[in-house]
Amino acid sequence: MAGGPSTPALAAAVSNAGGLGFLASGYKSVANVRAELDALRALTANAFGLNIFLPSAAPADPALVQRYAKAIEGEASQRGLRLGEPRFDDDAWAQKLDLALEYRVPIVSFTFGCPERSVIERLHAHGIAAWVTVTEVSEARTAAGAGADALVVQGVEAGGHRGSFDDRDGSGEVGLLALLRLCARHVSLPLVAAGGIADGAGVAAVLAAGAHAAQIGTAFMCCPEAATNAPHRAALNAPSAGHSGGATRLTRAFSGRRARGIVNRFLTEHSGHAPSAYPELVHLTEPLRASGDPELMNLWAGQAFELAEAVPAAQLIERWSAEARSAIEHARFQLPD
Repeated sequence: MAGGPSTPALAAAVSNAGGLGFLASGYKSVANVRAELDALRALTANAFGLNIFLPSAAPADPALVQRYAKAIEGEASQRGLRLGEPRFDDDAWAQKLDLALEYRVPIVSFTFGCPERSVIERLHAHGIAAWVTVTEVSEARTAAGAGADALVVQGVEAGGHRGSFDDRDGSGEVGLLALLRLCARHVSLPLVAAGGIADGAGVAAVLAAGAHAAQIGTAFMCCPEAATNAPHRAALNAPSAGHSGGATRLTRAFSGRRARGIVNRFLTEHSGHAPSAYPELVHLTEPLRASGDPELMNLWAGQAFELAEAVPAAQLIERWSAEARSAIEHARFQLPD
């Protein structure tokens, strides 16, 4: 939900409806995150979480980045644009962590890696729970060993960036139900299921598979409280249009890190030669992604994106809760005595 859709209004609506709203800090300045935390606190007295992106281990090979820049420079010049300046940064994650400590955010979740035990201990000293996004069993074990309080188990169905610790082809590409069962066998932490969940039946399915909670992203992106831009909303609401026929794919074309989005022309033409170079490619492609052209934008979406609706978040929480209870009851009566 980073990069636009996540807002204080959306997180507050979810928390006020009985869910646990999260605010995305990725790509935002520290000042912006502070302002959004203030706004969120003013909108809800209930618990919420803050998600922080951990930095890549090292900068990408500049030669690979420049080669990709040459491959896509025509996309910019044809539209009177200039590509952005690729650069390596850490998304000010340490300063955002300090904000979480200052505001005593109830839960901080981490994506793209596992923080050092000392970081998790700092959170614990302030009464803050630490959740870590994992995409395979080895990552789950690492997070458990570092002292994480819960694991966000992200199946390959999930929209947006893969939360894998390393951006390697083939790693962390397991379906959600299989990954839940594997993680449940190897670690004893609470599991939060993420990926392709977009209604109450999906919530019921992951609870039955051993999850303690369901994390939902794409299905909130058409809500009025979300800041999803108009072309992205249109793509979510018109899955049969364009090149994709409703399909999603993993790609590095927009950010230099594997992420799932609705297939468009840029994804189709440039995924094959996009290097693993995050966040350098985020900055490089920014003018293209901001152009408003849906064929050039990253249209992040999970595999079940066709279920997203333009309905207030509180109504979705209420409906999904009822649907989940109904699905669980239905399954209970279908089982033999």
